[in-house]
Amino acid sequence: MERQEITNKMNTIFCDVFDDDSMKIFDNMTSADIEEWDSLNHITLVVNIEKVFGLKLNLSEVGKLENIGEMIELILRKTNP
Repeated sequence: MERQEITNKMNTIFCDVFDDDSMKIFDNMTSADIEEWDSLNHITLVVNIEKVFGLKLNLSEVGKLENIGEMIELILRKTNP
């Protein structure tokens, strides 16, 4: 899977979770950039990412991520072993 395809799918996930069709994610975006991004929405994001990409993310992997770009890179590594 290509990085742009992952980014597009991630953007759709974020739009769905935060109920904002105008949202555009970017690599340096963090939870501080989205007012509604709380612990519950974080769990919802992870679950949706796992479903859409057909993979399992462990807590230690997710906990080390500093921004959306790092999440995209993680998904890229897991979908292209």
